[in-house]
Amino acid sequence: MRTMILLLICLALPAAAYGAEGAPVTYTVGGQAYEGYYVSPSAKAPLVVLIHDWDGLTDYEVKRAHMLADLGYAVFAADLFGAGVRPTEVKDKRQHTGELYKDRKKMRSLLAGALEAAAAEGANVDNAVTAGYCFGGAAVLEWARSGADLKGFVTFHGGLQTPEGQGYNDVRGPILVMHGTADTAITMDDFAALAKALEAAKVPHEMITYGGAPHAFTVFGGDRYREDADRKSWDRFQAFLADTFR
Repeated sequence: MRTMILLLICLALPAAAYGAEGAPVTYTVGGQAYEGYYVSPSAKAPLVVLIHDWDGLTDYEVKRAHMLADLGYAVFAADLFGAGVRPTEVKDKRQHTGELYKDRKKMRSLLAGALEAAAAEGANVDNAVTAGYCFGGAAVLEWARSGADLKGFVTFHGGLQTPEGQGYNDVRGPILVMHGTADTAITMDDFAALAKALEAAKVPHEMITYGGAPHAFTVFGGDRYREDADRKSWDRFQAFLADTFR
């Protein structure tokens, strides 16, 4: 309930609270309603498609979207769970993410549907990068493996395992992975395995670990938040975007 209240407050804030005005966007994929969030500081601004963690699209992604908009980027924060589905209990979060981990075809269709929804809002989808947090990071890598025509793929403390039968031969843009060395949910063995897979597929990539940073180290206000790792990873993300969109 607290998360939903915070999201509603954030969505209701006046334009003056941010440098650009954003708004929820309801769209449909496979006959189901989803509610994303779109903000753009200017016409034809480069686009970042932002993928949420296992809480669903909340005030956290909205805040990150406006941080990016203040830097000059349009952002479409996707919804992979469905309109109104914002789980707060761990068992529910596991259920919703687990369903998509088991149905990779659906996950890919939801990612593609979000990009279509962004295009319908006037976003510059031909000049786009995607980034995701935690579960969203795993979704970003899934999108990369699908051969999506995006200019770059970025994960923050995201899932790094490669599903059986998949690989990175079809990736069409560079991959940036930012990971906490102290992450016990996604281990350094997972990190190393991904590095080997990307190198074998000759995918341009950069992979960074932050010492002492646990899983979810960028989540403001959380007990695992690490300011230093958050700042450094955000700075690297900005540099990646500037280089990719130049």
